[in-house]
Amino acid sequence: MPLGVLQHYTIEPSNLKKTVKFYCDVLGLEDGDRPPLGFPGNWLYSGGVATVHLLGPRKPREGIVVRGTKKKFKDTGRFDHIAFSGTDIDGVRKKLKAKKVKFREQTIPRTGGQQIFLYDPDGVGVEINFPPPDAK
Repeated sequence: MPLGVLQHYTIEPSNLKKTVKFYCDVLGLEDGDRPPLGFPGNWLYSGGVATVHLLGPRKPREGIVVRGTKKKFKDTGRFDHIAFSGTDIDGVRKKLKAKKVKFREQTIPRTGGQQIFLYDPDGVGVEINFPPPDAK
């Protein structure tokens, strides 16, 4: 069974409002339409696709595990990061600095592509990949 393109990923943030603000204000995603699922949450859109799903408080029920927001994690276990494609690396740098978001950069050997790495409010790694400066 071949898989298609990644559809979305879901985070159960410790502070839903703060995490929505981060992904929208810092990363430029858009808070958009979400079906009435019976519990709070947000769907954040990237390029017209609801890429990031955020879970609000829920009650456990058949097949639903609720980790809750009281438990804090030192790291993300085997999960490392989520990556987005980006444009305008200079603009992204400027925005991250203005929002006082810590980040690091690297140039990909051989291809010359550029990357920015940062963390969301819950420590989920976010990578933004930019084409090489001479790419058209």
